[in-house]
Amino acid sequence: MFWFFIELDPANHHASLMAGVAVWMCTWWFTEAVGLAVTALVPVLVIPVLGISDCKTVAQQYSDSIIFLFIGGFMLAFAIEKWNFHKRIALKILSLVGKNPATILFGVMLSTYLISNWISNTATTMMLFSAVFALIQETKTHIEKNQNRFAAALLLGLAFSATIGGMATPVGTPPNMYFFKSFRQAFPGSDELNFLKWSFIGYPISLTFLLITFFVLHFYFLRGKVVMQIGRKYFKESYNKLGSFSWEETWVAILFITCILLWFTRADIEFSGFTFKGWNHIFAVPKFIDDAFVALFAALLLFLIPSKAKRGEGLLVWDDATKLRYDIILMFGSGFALAYGFEISGLSNWLAASLVVLKGVPTVLIILGICVVVTIISEFASNIASIQLAIPVMIALQKDLQMQPLLLMIPATFAASLGFMLPVATAANTIVFGTRQIEMKDMFRVGIVLDLLGILIITLMCYLYLS
Repeated sequence: MFWFFIELDPANHHASLMAGVAVWMCTWWFTEAVGLAVTALVPVLVIPVLGISDCKTVAQQYSDSIIFLFIGGFMLAFAIEKWNFHKRIALKILSLVGKNPATILFGVMLSTYLISNWISNTATTMMLFSAVFALIQETKTHIEKNQNRFAAALLLGLAFSATIGGMATPVGTPPNMYFFKSFRQAFPGSDELNFLKWSFIGYPISLTFLLITFFVLHFYFLRGKVVMQIGRKYFKESYNKLGSFSWEETWVAILFITCILLWFTRADIEFSGFTFKGWNHIFAVPKFIDDAFVALFAALLLFLIPSKAKRGEGLLVWDDATKLRYDIILMFGSGFALAYGFEISGLSNWLAASLVVLKGVPTVLIILGICVVVTIISEFASNIASIQLAIPVMIALQKDLQMQPLLLMIPATFAASLGFMLPVATAANTIVFGTRQIEMKDMFRVGIVLDLLGILIITLMCYLYLS
């Protein structure tokens, strides 16, 4: 119906066709008329048929390196679960914050947020996923009713706070790093921005948004709905019963911590006036090494390091890896294919170019319009794809509107990290949705509220701070 009655750009029919594909996929995602993995096949089947791009190129989007980060991270999660390291982490967290469902949720969100300040939301979610899932299993028998609502709250809290934490620092998420690079290239003589100045606005926005997200999740999932009859003393005693680390658990813990350190230190980290050189410089072409390399290297070692409890086997065997959710990998890949379709069809440019009508509009409304458009794009495309499309338009737009470039570019960068309604909006969303503990309608309802609140927070705080 969309294709027959709506023409977005008479000069470029492909933009309307791609918009129709997006509407089609959203309809199936929202209604769950077919399996989510079935919907994930739509881009690779339909985009070539519509003449937007060839099948080979679209199919390549399903093998992005971040998908291998996803696979390697899950291998590590399987090992953590197999040797009960996740239970040790979970009981330790519960012994500190396990007073009631609300404090557990806040403890998970705050720890996730702090880690995500420094590494990608995907890597953060991967690191903490097993521990949070163990928290859910450990508390399940002590919750009187609505166990599923508690599980959904924790998993969404993990994914959302990982995304929000990335907003705080220039290195917290790829869009921030891309913005810094683009700003310096476009305005080489400017000294308006550095690590510290970004943090002055990044932390207030992200911390405010974290607190609001906690209250939204608590209101929707927990308030008066989940009752837990347990105390922190129980969790401390349970932790002590685990005893000392086994050989296997020790190696899993070493690999887990090593992964975290390698993710932290892989690329250069710029502080004000100082650059920490990342370890990827030991390779011939540093940019060829990314977070997926770390995850896959750890996964390989898990198959090679011998187990003492099971002679002749490694910490992982291939039967352990068969638990990998290939339907979620397909759905994840469809997000990249959809983003590619937006770009190659010109639909993203059409959405961004529509902002030119804002000329003469009050500044705060311009910022609001930018945040709305970029957020819409980020729901269907990855956050890095969203900002790659938005930043060039913002640079051109600031000349037409005669505005400070930061007043357009920083809100767009923050808005690129908004994407809470759909499983494919961010890798973090995809990971937690793959547990089947979250219903699509719940993610959508909570997500749309958070998207709207995020747009308002970014708009007001950027306007007050930057104008």
